[in-house]
Amino acid sequence: MLSFRGAENVRELDIPWRYSLTQTYHPEENPTGLISFGMAENKPMRADIAKYINEKVVFTQDSISYRSSAPTAARLPAAAAVHLNNILKPLAPIDPEHIFVADSPTSLGSMLGYSLAERGDGILVSRPAYGRFELDYGVESGVKMVYADTAAEDAFSPSSVEKYELALKTAKERGMKIRAVLLVNPHNPVGRCYPVETLKAIARFCSRHSLHLISDEVYASCVFDSGDPEAVPFTSILSLGFTGLIDPNLVHVLYGFSKDFASGGLHLGFLVTQNQQLRQACKAILRLHGASQAAVTIGTAILEDQDFVSKFTAKSRQNLASAYRLTTSVLNKEGINYVKGGNAGFFVYIDLSPYLPPDSDITPRQREFALAQRLVDAGVFLHPGEEHSMEIGWFRLVFSQEEDTLKEGLNR
Repeated sequence: MLSFRGAENVRELDIPWRYSLTQTYHPEENPTGLISFGMAENKPMRADIAKYINEKVVFTQDSISYRSSAPTAARLPAAAAVHLNNILKPLAPIDPEHIFVADSPTSLGSMLGYSLAERGDGILVSRPAYGRFELDYGVESGVKMVYADTAAEDAFSPSSVEKYELALKTAKERGMKIRAVLLVNPHNPVGRCYPVETLKAIARFCSRHSLHLISDEVYASCVFDSGDPEAVPFTSILSLGFTGLIDPNLVHVLYGFSKDFASGGLHLGFLVTQNQQLRQACKAILRLHGASQAAVTIGTAILEDQDFVSKFTAKSRQNLASAYRLTTSVLNKEGINYVKGGNAGFFVYIDLSPYLPPDSDITPRQREFALAQRLVDAGVFLHPGEEHSMEIGWFRLVFSQEEDTLKEGLNR
């Protein structure tokens, strides 16, 4: 009844706990509802964005057309270039012509998989890793995530390249062609930033093997003061000097509104690349992934108002710092281990392995699923198996909630 691709995608839906449960908790309207620590949204900042849109954004006929008129169409890439030059601090300023606009970084991942690789090819990523990449790059393109087995803390060391080399060698022995390395910086789920020397080491690895380097930097402005003086600051891959390091045509950066602007539902993403052929290849399939003109209108208004962006970002960082400190203080008090040194994103990577059921008759992953069900029964959701840790019992805890909701969820 279905094509091979269709049937394969149906099987993806049958994987246990594949998708995050929806939060139903409300302190007054549904105080017994589920609190979800699984969805990476910056919930406290959504009200500020909604207020700005309601008060400042003006819709025109262009906002509901198939395409904007020429002057309007150029405004978003120009505004995005200004914004990205401010936050990424690239060594060479980003040219608006190098910015490709689509409906989300998720779609752009699919477009990159389709344009850079053949079905069955692989993209290298260290783990733990954001589990949705398997869907982003795989559902339409059939590209596989190939994991370099680094421990959570070792992924940020230049020596992690040894694990990439091993994963590349193993893939070749299996007859799989690796096309790219995918970085998430700031990192999801660990919440750290990559040191400069590690970025350079990975770039050299990509250059050595003629691999594309995709840097997902959607959390670029979600970096905060965690109170740890040794926390590594954020460095964009674009701030490195590529001469003698890697061909600029192999480097591609993803960015979007979902995290930095608490606007996942807006669906607006950017690919930054000097590779003209890649931009053209993506343009050929843009009709399937184009941003709505309403989203373009909103995004342009926000990015052209850099005073608002500056104030919004400062407030967001302050909120994230407070939530992080509250969360880690509870974890410390309860003796729950987590990866230290976090200073970015919406999450803490925590070790709940001591609480796994001791049942030896079920698989290790099923033990993790059983613990997740116990948590759901207690009114709180953490996504089991989602981040593909080498060891079972590790969960990503998303702390970007309203303070009262965060406290209630941690208490549960």
